[in-house]
Amino acid sequence: MDPSIVIPRLPDCEPMLIGGEWTTGTATERISVLDPATREQLTTVAQAGPAEVSAAVEAADTAHRDRRWRGLPPRQRRDVLLRLADLVERDAEQLAVLDTLDNGKAIERARGDVELGLQAIRHFAGTPTRLAGTVHAAGPDRHVYSVREPVGVVAAVLPWNFPFMIAAWKLAPALAAGCTVVVKPAEQTPLTALRLAALCLEAGVPEGVVNVLTGDGRTGAELVANPGVAKVSFTGSTEVGRHIMAAAAPSLKRLTLELGGKSPNIVFADADLDLAVPNAVRAVFGHSGQMCTAGSRLLVERGIVKEFLNRLVPAVEALRIGPGLTGGINIGPLVSQEQYDRVTGYVELGRAEGAEVAVGGEPLPGPGWFVPPTVFTDVTPDMRIAREEIFGPVATILPFDTEEEAIALANDSEYGLAAGVWTGSLARAHRTAAALEAGTVWINTYNEFDPAVAFGGMKQSGLGRDLGDAAVDGFTELKSVTIAL
Repeated sequence: MDPSIVIPRLPDCEPMLIGGEWTTGTATERISVLDPATREQLTTVAQAGPAEVSAAVEAADTAHRDRRWRGLPPRQRRDVLLRLADLVERDAEQLAVLDTLDNGKAIERARGDVELGLQAIRHFAGTPTRLAGTVHAAGPDRHVYSVREPVGVVAAVLPWNFPFMIAAWKLAPALAAGCTVVVKPAEQTPLTALRLAALCLEAGVPEGVVNVLTGDGRTGAELVANPGVAKVSFTGSTEVGRHIMAAAAPSLKRLTLELGGKSPNIVFADADLDLAVPNAVRAVFGHSGQMCTAGSRLLVERGIVKEFLNRLVPAVEALRIGPGLTGGINIGPLVSQEQYDRVTGYVELGRAEGAEVAVGGEPLPGPGWFVPPTVFTDVTPDMRIAREEIFGPVATILPFDTEEEAIALANDSEYGLAAGVWTGSLARAHRTAAALEAGTVWINTYNEFDPAVAFGGMKQSGLGRDLGDAAVDGFTELKSVTIAL
């Protein structure tokens, strides 16, 4: 381990935050929080049950109705969010270390994730002073205007792959819109969501406005179904997203769903391979492939497939694998035994389907859940490894002959979260961006995010958007008022 890294001391059981109080409630069941690099227990959290869920939603609803947050002048809410950003910046290293301990990702990657979360908080801090209404008519006998009001209690259900970053991406625009929030982190990675909630209190967010429930999918299901929740913002698998849609239907809860992906990354023959190859490696294998945007379907123009592979394979072989706190590693462990079994199962499936392993593919010794970066060739579009989200360090190479074929292959998916294109032609860049069925398209770059730019998916990759003005709009209801004088 990097000797400069300080490991924070953790209690035997991390409490939840409900109505401004740190508590384990009446819950007696405990969930172990494990270090994926060692499989050792870091701490435990309580399995929140119906009583804790009801208490958290009631606390958030009370805070919404008495206007203790949304009733503050916009500049005061702005200042609180700016203080929160300052506190995150102060504790950035501790937050990154906790993310690495909890999730397994490289510490350098965790620091970058905290920075992206911090950028979002600073960006959305300016929103309360910009949430102005629209005047449609103002005459001697009639006033007509529209205003945006906070939707109410938000359930923010987080994934395990980007615990802090996604928490910030959801919490900051929800608070900026004036909502109250109940956060439910993934049971594998609860630590930084709890720390972020503590920083919210320190920054001056009123008690009850931000609450955090710990627990597994049972807690999440109880929270999503609670009639006091007005909006659910969820990031996770498409399968769970479908369950959330069904649970939201009886009360017509508003939804933002950022779901799965099987993103194409298209490399044309006129691409700069000095740029395309290392970025393709980063796009697939960053965070051990545990990214919904992972460019895991590498579509390569047939005339350059051999050269591309001659560059790609040694680049993948050079990736360093190890515990995230070591420093200087590229591939950390997968988050859990369940994820390890899933990914290694897909590697074996790829072999059974007839694909060839160009690099990787063999299991690594423990104790952590390590899977080597793996590249499959001789892949056909109908293979499951080419169609299903693996969520691990596994890439497939599919050749194409024409631009039209590349677009058809890219769009031949139930998903539509993201896509990448590598080309030296500006005209082709615009053509492909227009033709690709994806919520985000990166040209000659990959996985670049800006808090001002909306992010989300098409088709089975979700509904609504995180980030940008669209995120704030999703946490508001539009009210129109007509006054006849």
